[in-house]
Amino acid sequence: MATTTKDKAKKTQATRIGLVDGDKRSKTRKVVLPNEQIHPKYGKIIRRKTVLNVHDEKNVSRTGDLVEIAPCNPVSKTKSWALVRVVRKGASMKFEGIEAPGKDEAKA
Repeated sequence: MATTTKDKAKKTQATRIGLVDGDKRSKTRKVVLPNEQIHPKYGKIIRRKTVLNVHDEKNVSRTGDLVEIAPCNPVSKTKSWALVRVVRKGASMKFEGIEAPGKDEAKA
C-alpha cells in the first residue's frame, strides 16, 4: 500500500480542550484555556489563561461546557479557531442536588 502526496500533505492539527466562558454572540464562543506554570526561581505556581474566540457553526455549546477546538482559516478578525466537539456538558451539572446552606436550620 503506497502513500500518496496528499496523505503526506495532510497533517494532524493540534486540538486543545477548554471551557466555554461566554455564549452571548451567535456562532461565536469565548473559550478559556487555563495554564499553570512553576516559576523557575521562586517555585510559585503562576496561573494564567488564554482566551480564544471560537467559531461554533451550529450553536451547540453553552457556558460551562468543556469543548475541543482546532485551528482553522480565519473566519473573522478575531476568530481563527473552530469547535470540533463538546466533550462534556457543564450547564446540566451546575448546582444539581445542592441546597443553600442554612436552609434546614430555618425550618427547625
